[in-house]
Amino acid sequence: MPFLVAAVQTAPVYLDLLASLAKAETLIAQAATQGAALVVFPETWLPGYPAWLDSCRDVNLWDSPAVKQVYRRLAENSVVVPGPVTEALGAAARAHGVVLNISVHERVLAGRGRGTLYNTMLTFDADGTLAHIHRKLMPTYTERLIWGQGDGRSLHAVPTAVGRVGGLICWEHWMPPARQRLHESGEDIHVAAWPQLKEMNLVASRHYAFEGRCFVVAAGALMQVKDLPAGLEPAPELPTDPDAFLLRGGSVIIGPDGTILAGPVYDEELILMAEIDLARITEEQMTLDVTGHYARPDVFGPAA
Repeated sequence: MPFLVAAVQTAPVYLDLLASLAKAETLIAQAATQGAALVVFPETWLPGYPAWLDSCRDVNLWDSPAVKQVYRRLAENSVVVPGPVTEALGAAARAHGVVLNISVHERVLAGRGRGTLYNTMLTFDADGTLAHIHRKLMPTYTERLIWGQGDGRSLHAVPTAVGRVGGLICWEHWMPPARQRLHESGEDIHVAAWPQLKEMNLVASRHYAFEGRCFVVAAGALMQVKDLPAGLEPAPELPTDPDAFLLRGGSVIIGPDGTILAGPVYDEELILMAEIDLARITEEQMTLDVTGHYARPDVFGPAA
């Protein structure tokens, strides 16, 4: 049976976890009211992608008091999993009967020492259960200043009320073994979480849908110059207009043959929606199935 999926393209309240959580709850309710059965948010939407790593001066300077203060604020506004924030998100999914995929800065407190931060994707089933936790395997370039490395145990789709849902975060989409591991887990719907969808990010998302013969919901966020953290100096090449966009969205929903079903949309706050029918997946497997007749395990060997 066809159903609606939604990509939420908006800005959080940057570096304010509780205000961003309240906004997320409102957006989940809005998407559900519009009929969405699956609601997807962009990369580290709680409490916002750290674009300041590439958009401000001297971020990589050793022992910078200003940067350390921003990092402290980020850590203090990151999500403990499980914890009160995940309980609230699960309650929102349950109250509105939606499958929810939302990416966060995760602060790990358990175990030895003071823990670390991760770029983490959370999937909640429609009954509110936290069904899956995936930490980004390899933070990209400057992101390594703030995030630890995830592990591969989460590279699989999980059953939900809308089908088998999996996901990758940003440049994980250019890691072929990660893609194949997810393909082999039988994804129906793939979540592609990005800070924004530039041209190559859109190419990667469409390629993933075509390769995996699955639907892709790719979500990108919005961020304006004025959203950069106070105390950091914007890079000289940035626009001087405080309302200019640093992150432009570009959210898109893609079919299992790579066809764009909705989007991409830039520089606009919206909930992007499209109707999908999982029966289309089997139709497209006739010509390409990288886990079936195109897998050739006799040549490439079993999956790791």
